[in-house]
Amino acid sequence: MDIVTAIKERQSIRAFKPDPVPLDILKKIISQALWAPSWANTQPWEFAVAGGKKLKEIQDGFLNRGDVEAKSEVARPYEFPEPYISRMRGLMAKEKTFMSEAEFKGRRTDNFGHYGAPACIYLLIGRSFVYQAKGVNVWPLYDCGSVVQTIMLLATSYGLGTVAQAQAVTYPDIIRKVLNIPEDKLLALGIAIGYHDMEAKRNKFRSDREPLDKVATFYGLK
Repeated sequence: MDIVTAIKERQSIRAFKPDPVPLDILKKIISQALWAPSWANTQPWEFAVAGGKKLKEIQDGFLNRGDVEAKSEVARPYEFPEPYISRMRGLMAKEKTFMSEAEFKGRRTDNFGHYGAPACIYLLIGRSFVYQAKGVNVWPLYDCGSVVQTIMLLATSYGLGTVAQAQAVTYPDIIRKVLNIPEDKLLALGIAIGYHDMEAKRNKFRSDREPLDKVATFYGLK
């Protein structure tokens, strides 16, 4: 699969088949993604990959935690000014037309269950590289965005689906306990991965993108 096709075919999957992803495929995807760029080759990423009983234990822990306030270790937005809030509202309105009322109300539970994905790739970043004495170093997050996108594109090329989930690390203490992750590693993001169920109506939904002339300006070029 060429890169343009992978970019266009990648989408956030919210209904997976239960079929397990072979370990060697997961290893190939992550090892190939390690060629993503980073500032001065710092490579600020590490990964913890969970499936089977370990992933189920994490999912159960999240569901049992219920509506307790999130304790994410990487700061989330405090607010969404325009135009971002309008894009979010447009997304939710469109998404709702592809889901039953029960599915829409159960999104939080589905999210905590990784939408039925058989595996989750947790992105880890060294705590001391992000939270430093003089302030927060945001650059590792830029670099990790590159490796996450690379993982998702590679997964697409292997016939797999993914969805990047902030909710997957809402309660990092649960993941840390189950997977024995040390305190000096931040849990930044989860990537649910598996074989997508394209018969599911919610997977037929695609989000919109702003047109090029609204987000890009070109100078000194012909």
